[in-house]
Amino acid sequence: MPTGLSLHVGLNQVDPERYDGWDGTLLACENDARDMARLAHAAGFSETVLLTPEGTVEGVTTVLRAAAERLSAGDILLFTYSGHGGQVPDVTGPDDEPDRRDETLVFFDRQFLDDEVHQEFRRFDDGVRIVTLFDCCHSGSSVELPGSEAITGRYLPEPKQIALYERDRVFYDDLQRSVAKAAAATGDGQGPPVILISACQDNQTAADGPVNGAFTEALLEVWEDGVFRGDYRTFHRAIQRRLPPTQSPNLYTTGAPAPAFLGQRPFTV
Repeated sequence: MPTGLSLHVGLNQVDPERYDGWDGTLLACENDARDMARLAHAAGFSETVLLTPEGTVEGVTTVLRAAAERLSAGDILLFTYSGHGGQVPDVTGPDDEPDRRDETLVFFDRQFLDDEVHQEFRRFDDGVRIVTLFDCCHSGSSVELPGSEAITGRYLPEPKQIALYERDRVFYDDLQRSVAKAAAATGDGQGPPVILISACQDNQTAADGPVNGAFTEALLEVWEDGVFRGDYRTFHRAIQRRLPPTQSPNLYTTGAPAPAFLGQRPFTV
């Protein structure tokens, strides 16, 4: 019987001392993490939940690395994140990021590069299935959602992104180069198959909400406590239909090609 492990990170705030006074207050991210943990538990996963101050780089990577040690071919990891998204300039070349930006997850203590996420995934055996669900934004171009006065977007505001990057430029530039060098040293291996469903496109804003984020709310409605019986592609399309054109969830894969994985019912252990 395969093993399923899940990690659910929800940050309603970040440490203002690490973000120049900005605390990034959101309403629903901790709820998202708890609700996704309940979904995972019902599907047969052993779940770990990290809420706000626990959602540090060390906290998240410790759980992921323990999972990498435990899981083997045929097993599955589910990683969900609800919080702010951000971007930093990409210094490792245009072939890495066509828009010359590295997307980030805004953890409690610092931004975590998308390259760092992939580095953690490369620690897993090639046959491990990895599903990631990110309810955050990768754009800092707006302050409020169009037509909304009460519900804000899950993004690190662009002026703050620029200021923080300038403050920590040496750290992030060196980090990107270090991760790229480590990836090159692993050779041509593609790594385990990864399915990512994100809350929006890189140039869009993901909406927070009073109970759940818009993406997580739509996902839970589609899943309907396990009534859903389609595959990952139909799951993604059903979620997409419940959201406005201004927030269009993205589905893509990395690592080894896995058409059979995409054809499974979501959250199948």
